[in-house]
Amino acid sequence: MKNLLFIAIAAVVALTSCNSSPKLSGAGATFPAPYYNLVFKKFTEVSGNNVTYGAVGSGGGIRSLKDKTVDFGATDVFLSDAELKEMGSDVVHIPTALGAVVVSYNLPDVKGLKLNASLISDMYRGVITNWNDEKIKALNPDLNLPDQAITPVYRSDGSGTTSVFSEYMSKVDSVWNKELGTGKSLKFPKGVAAKGNPGVAGVVKETVGSIGYIGSEYALALSIPTALLQNSSGNFVEANDKSISASAETDIPDDTRLIITNSNNPQAYPISTFTWIIVYKEQDYNKRTEEQAKSLVSLLKFIISKDGQDLAVKTHYAPLSAKAVEKTQAIINSITFNGQALANN
Repeated sequence: MKNLLFIAIAAVVALTSCNSSPKLSGAGATFPAPYYNLVFKKFTEVSGNNVTYGAVGSGGGIRSLKDKTVDFGATDVFLSDAELKEMGSDVVHIPTALGAVVVSYNLPDVKGLKLNASLISDMYRGVITNWNDEKIKALNPDLNLPDQAITPVYRSDGSGTTSVFSEYMSKVDSVWNKELGTGKSLKFPKGVAAKGNPGVAGVVKETVGSIGYIGSEYALALSIPTALLQNSSGNFVEANDKSISASAETDIPDDTRLIITNSNNPQAYPISTFTWIIVYKEQDYNKRTEEQAKSLVSLLKFIISKDGQDLAVKTHYAPLSAKAVEKTQAIINSITFNGQALANN
């Protein structure tokens, strides 16, 4: 009987040990969620370390990391110097891929719509209210634009997508800059609010006459048409791997905090952006274990590896350039536990 009891206890201990691999949790941007869902699943398969991710918006991800309720946050807009000071200790930015904010629309039988920042501004500010407006027709003389009311759709939550979109709009349209400005949340004068990129994409998909700004992957997933946007060279450009990557062909600072909207590259899609994972540089905090910290570093290294970047391409994001990978690897190498670098452990 004692032997049976000993065997049973040993089995429980063994089972517990098998399930004791470090678990990681993150929260933040909905923009890269399709990529993250895939790359985190693959990392779990190859490492045995489970990763969970809550796509709650960039603002929520930053707050969660600040509250130390997650191992990492995710954001489409880098933290300002002031925001970094509010985090309590050093936070580093890990670029994971590049993506685009596209302007999607629901106009049956209308393909190849061209838009510029001025028209988008007028639509969202309620100046242009119908799709057959003369200003839109002037830019699209070959399209049969309907007599259909325009319904702008925007984010209801604190959003990196909104921040990237509004930063671009403020940069190139002075009226937008004055009346709406830039930020993770804006006060739009008209339209329909929806939560997350999936929410905006869903409303656009179901609402004839609507227009919305969303991550390019969501438009592709739901087969929603997207407008060709006029870039700084005057070219009307589609968002794809090549045009998004073209936006990042520039010098990258060591901390990778870089805005790449409105690139001067003639082939660049104008609303392109890095998306980042943010973590504390010193991982010995809040009763975290060294195993958790090592697992986090392994995850970050996997994301920027060839296998990880190939998954970005499969989910319609643009991979990091060799220069960006080099900068990012140096940042990962700087992450410590009790002052000791983790990357080579």
